[in-house]
Amino acid sequence: MLLNSGASMGDRYGPLVVSEMPMKPSELKGKIIAVPGTMTTAFLLLRLLEPDFSHVVVPFDKVFETVTRRKADAGLVIHEGQLTFASLGLHKVIDLGEWWYKETQLPLPLGGNAVRKDLGSPLISQIASILRKSIEYALAHREEALNYAMQFARDMEVEVADKFVGMYVNDRTLGYGETERKAVQLLLDMGHEKKIIEQPVRLEFAE
Repeated sequence: MLLNSGASMGDRYGPLVVSEMPMKPSELKGKIIAVPGTMTTAFLLLRLLEPDFSHVVVPFDKVFETVTRRKADAGLVIHEGQLTFASLGLHKVIDLGEWWYKETQLPLPLGGNAVRKDLGSPLISQIASILRKSIEYALAHREEALNYAMQFARDMEVEVADKFVGMYVNDRTLGYGETERKAVQLLLDMGHEKKIIEQPVRLEFAE
C-alpha cells in the first residue's frame, strides 16, 4: 500500500540515458547500458522504451565512470548527474521523463513510500500523518533542510543540490492527486503489458 505523501515525480524530466559519443535513442538497440539496478523505475522505463539491450549493474555513482572507461556504450543516470553530465563531455541520448510525457501527457512517478497493510489502519494513519508533517516542515524550512542534506551530498555544489532537490521534492511530494495516481497505475500497467512485471498490480493508497 502506498502512503499518500513522499512521492518523487518528474514533470517532463527524469532519468537520463547518456553516452560518450552522440547517439540517437533508436541506436540503443543491442547496446550495453550501465544501469544502477534492475529494480528501479528508471530501468523499467528504459525497458519500455527499448527492450533489446544488454545491461551491466553498477553503483549509481559509477555510471559515468563505466561509460567514460568504455565498459558500456551508454549509462542510465538517476542522480544529480542529470544536471552535470555535459561537464564530463557526455551526451544526452534521451530524457526518459520527456519521453514518458510525450507518450502519456502525465508526470513521471519515480519513487514512493509503501507501508504494510497488516500494521492496521490506526498505525498506518499515524505513520502517514508524521511523514506528511515532516515533508511540510522541510518544504517550509528549505534552507535548513538543504544544509542538513549537504553532509550526504558527495561534494556536490550547493547550487546543484538545491536545483536537484527542487526537481523531486515539491508540492507533489505532499500528496498524490488524481493525475499522479493515474500515472503510477499506468506505469505499472504498461510494465505488465510488456511482460516486464510478471503480475498485474492494482494500487491501494493509504489515506
